[in-house]
Amino acid sequence: MTAPDPFTLDILKNYLLLGAALFAIGMLGFLSRRNLIVMFLSAEMMLQGTALSLVAFGRYHGNWTGQVFTIVILTVAACEASIALALIVVLYNRKSSLDVTLWQDIREEGVRPETPAMEAAQAEPVEVTPGPESYPSLTPSGIEPVHPVESWLQRRR
Repeated sequence: MTAPDPFTLDILKNYLLLGAALFAIGMLGFLSRRNLIVMFLSAEMMLQGTALSLVAFGRYHGNWTGQVFTIVILTVAACEASIALALIVVLYNRKSSLDVTLWQDIREEGVRPETPAMEAAQAEPVEVTPGPESYPSLTPSGIEPVHPVESWLQRRR
């Protein structure tokens, strides 16, 4: 005789709330921090929150699907961590700092660095549309470009 599974819906809700909290804290840390290591740790926290939710769902439904997905998530997280550490070491050797704002000049040759102030200086003024309310107008989309006279079937021959 087997004992009934004590994993009830209330326990599942608690696990899901904890997983959602981990994911939210990780997202907040990823979006608000400028240190690359903290950003990667925040991404790891988001992955752990997702893994916790998947394991809880797997346990609640009595199958191994959540655990299998969690192993995949852990594998992806380990790969991400190794690549991130290699990237951090290379970038730290260049700038001697982990502040991501200092790395904005690292880009391909020929691509100019643009700051928000430079973008604002290059932006054209918005045309004011006459009328009772003057909102800027967007470029109409969905206009079909002019096609050449020959159809694409004739061009393939």
